[in-house]
Amino acid sequence: MSQPIATPPTLEELSAELVLYTGRLVRAITRQSAGLAVDVPTAQLRLLSQVDELGPVTIGALATADRCSQPTMSAGVQALCERGWAEKAPNPADARSSLVSLTDAGRTVLTEARRERAAVVAARLRSDPRHDERDLATAVAVLRGLLDQPDNDEGAA
Repeated sequence: MSQPIATPPTLEELSAELVLYTGRLVRAITRQSAGLAVDVPTAQLRLLSQVDELGPVTIGALATADRCSQPTMSAGVQALCERGWAEKAPNPADARSSLVSLTDAGRTVLTEARRERAAVVAARLRSDPRHDERDLATAVAVLRGLLDQPDNDEGAA
């Protein structure tokens, strides 16, 4: 009796798995990073990353990017400012708002947290004989390519 031919996964199925596994990987790295030298709450680290990516940026734009309310984002930005990791400056385009940017201290904290989390990923890769630097380079290239595309909200769920 012949074996049925396996149908390769569709682009949509593989895309769903990519979303699933990237989320799981980030959460696993976050769990493993607990207690490392740079002890930054996950929400503050995410906000530091967003300010780094988008800044100088308004609180409204950060709230939109994080899909939260403006008061919630204002509190998050205030916490970063109190720790000396971010600063607000008047927005020259709109006197009613401020622009948020990282301070040198915030950039240092973010760099160190990323370095520590990268070490967690590297340790996982070293312990997995099925994958090597070429596989990682391919994965990075694919993710970079996806992120380098302009945002397109058509068809977004």
